[in-house]
Amino acid sequence: MDNLLTIEHLSKSFTLHNLNKHIPAVEDVSLYLKGGEFVGVTGKSGSGKSTVLKCIYRTYLPNSGHIWYQSERFGRVDLAAASEQVITQLRKLEIGYVSQFLNVMPRTTARELVQNAIVEMGHDREYAEQETVKMLEHFELERSLWDSYPATFSGGEKLRLNIARAMVKRPRLLLLDEPTASLDQSSKLKVKQLIEQLMAQGTTMLGIFHDLEFMENLCDREYRIKDGRFYVAEKAEKLTTS
Repeated sequence: MDNLLTIEHLSKSFTLHNLNKHIPAVEDVSLYLKGGEFVGVTGKSGSGKSTVLKCIYRTYLPNSGHIWYQSERFGRVDLAAASEQVITQLRKLEIGYVSQFLNVMPRTTARELVQNAIVEMGHDREYAEQETVKMLEHFELERSLWDSYPATFSGGEKLRLNIARAMVKRPRLLLLDEPTASLDQSSKLKVKQLIEQLMAQGTTMLGIFHDLEFMENLCDREYRIKDGRFYVAEKAEKLTTS
């Protein structure tokens, strides 16, 4: 099976101009994902895990290296060098991102956030409404909140909404940046069920988790990051906590 994503010698650093300080984040990172795989990334906080995901999603622009993505619409694309127009289309149609935080337009309700994500994919409003109801019910978001603004939600409610909005699009590539960080055990199970559904449908996933128990029997491969560098974990089979 061909690679859906191939990262070659990726490096990213940050410059604090007011302190005249240069901070390396990740250096010479190379990894790959085949279509339909779920690859996990582990490592200490601040080790550079999220930086790699943000470079793939192009929240950050890498200093060097290539991020080759096999797009359904555009063919083989280097995400490190693609135009903003191409990146915008890929985010709408092919690449999803779930973080611990919910950043949304003001005065947009929870229901509208999920519906709009589906409509972006080209579906009609009736279908979007049906799928929105299914997703919000799955994550047990109280109906009284559906037409409220997420600014009033608790941290756990915002995170569940963020996950629902990304997963309802069933993207070809889904980036998961600590998506279960502030969820209770019941909500984590809901996330795991959806991940398993997406895997069965062929979605390729790259996920960062501190919760190794959550990753049990999900990941095909694991990378560990230390001092900004990635290392392939010794186990090639499904990651377990034993």
